Amino acid sequence: MNLALAELSRLVARRFVQLMAVLLIAAFSITVATTVAGSHQPTSAEWQQAEREVMLAELRLEQLRQQCEDQQISPAFCDDYVGRDPRIEDYLFGVFVFSEEITELLYFMVAFLALFAFLVAASFVGAELTSGGMTNLLLWRPQRTTVLGTKLATVLAGVLAVSVVASILYVGAFYAISEVTGVPGDLDTEFWSDLALTLVRGICLVLYAAAIGFGAATLGRHTAAALGLIATYAIVWEIGARIVFEVVEAGRPDQYMLSSYIGAWMDGEVSFYDRYISGQYTLTWVHAAAVFAITLALIVGGAFATFRQRDLA
Repeated sequence: MNLALAELSRLVARRFVQLMAVLLIAAFSITVATTVAGSHQPTSAEWQQAEREVMLAELRLEQLRQQCEDQQISPAFCDDYVGRDPRIEDYLFGVFVFSEEITELLYFMVAFLALFAFLVAASFVGAELTSGGMTNLLLWRPQRTTVLGTKLATVLAGVLAVSVVASILYVGAFYAISEVTGVPGDLDTEFWSDLALTLVRGICLVLYAAAIGFGAATLGRHTAAALGLIATYAIVWEIGARIVFEVVEAGRPDQYMLSSYIGAWMDGEVSFYDRYISGQYTLTWVHAAAVFAITLALIVGGAFATFRQRDLA
């Protein structure tokens, strides 16, 4: 039997994976239901009021722009100072606006998918290392690197498939909500390209979480090792180290936190203010990609290196 097909069959048949899939669907369903309950189709009176608010806001912004230009400041600076032009959807309250809210909802989806991927990947290899299933598998195919690599590739492929399908259904559901009981908003080419880029970045982050969970469970020979790693990191470093950095007045503490690079990856770049050293500094997706590559090399690369040599009995 083909090793990849055998691993895929084992992955799909795992009760834990099925349970996590059910919980994932439940979380997304609750989010959709909550959005539907909190939105309504705007009435003509609400549209008219929003249009009046837009007109007033445009007058105020034009006054600000004129005052800025009267001070002989460049038009480009004045445009940035004034900000974007007001839109009708900015003044519709209690109404779901797809263009305004879908990005934050995507972050929520990515967070749940990343948790799903981490737990599924960690349990997929951790349970077999604990129960002796890996030893039996190696008796059938005594090629350690091939077996572990196929197992990793299988779980990554499964997570990718789930992420793509979930993303399409998730975005489609909220777009349908905006058409039926909300407002689609300004959906130009730039919006769709930015949304697609956010989705791609989010799916890459989900695959990263799966690989880290898989590598940590392999190193620790148990699913709990991966859970312990993430819990220890969150408590000791993200919380404890931040407190220490604040006490000793260390400069740029955010650049030492993985959460900062996750934010930079999803947004393209994030800026932090450091009152101790040099004011504001920026982390970009390039910095995030470098950190992700290093952690993958250490954890996943270390997992493969140790797996080739150690005793599994």
